[in-house]
Amino acid sequence: MKSFIVKMRGLISEYRSLAVMAVYAVLYLTAFYYLEHRNVSYHVINFKIDEYIPFCEIFIVPYIMWFGYVAFTVILFCIKDKAEADKLVRFLIAGMTIFIVVSAVFPNGHHLRPRVFERDNIFTDVIKVLYATDTPTNVLPSIHVYNSVAIMIAVWRSRLFADHKAVKWELLLLGASIICSTVLIKQHSMLDVLLALLLASIMYSVCYRRETVREKREVIDRQSVH
Repeated sequence: MKSFIVKMRGLISEYRSLAVMAVYAVLYLTAFYYLEHRNVSYHVINFKIDEYIPFCEIFIVPYIMWFGYVAFTVILFCIKDKAEADKLVRFLIAGMTIFIVVSAVFPNGHHLRPRVFERDNIFTDVIKVLYATDTPTNVLPSIHVYNSVAIMIAVWRSRLFADHKAVKWELLLLGASIICSTVLIKQHSMLDVLLALLLASIMYSVCYRRETVREKREVIDRQSVH
């Protein structure tokens, strides 16, 4: 039993970021479930530009792929690039916590979902299931967008893809398509997307600030040597 505990401690220490993300995910999902099922009135946040964005059911594909996109990449970095994983997990937890706080103090939602689908196909069938299980509330800012940006930043920065540029660009394009999907299947308002992008830019400057400062100092030191 003692050797098992020692072994588990060693694994947790080695994969600290993954352990932290796993524990946080449970806490986050618990809080999100509560917010989704509480009985409160919410603020409608439809944005004027939403009226001009078409509904395109095929984008349910990248929207659903988001779950694997985030989970797979986080696990990959936590195992193969621990330095980048620490920053990625910090970035994700910061934004997701802010989202929970915003949803708690400012209940929000939209009325963008189509009541009738013009086409009947497998994509609209999946969207019907999504609509039935995920209410159009607590959408500001979009975590689909925020987390996709987080993954794209990590993919762009990581050494893992230095020799795999095709895979790198495929992951970046998938992230971009996920961001587009949020408004094209009417899961989010454009306001949700813009605020998620704004939040991501702010949290990037916070979570990566130390490294940016260090890199600048290294450049200055090299220039002073030469």
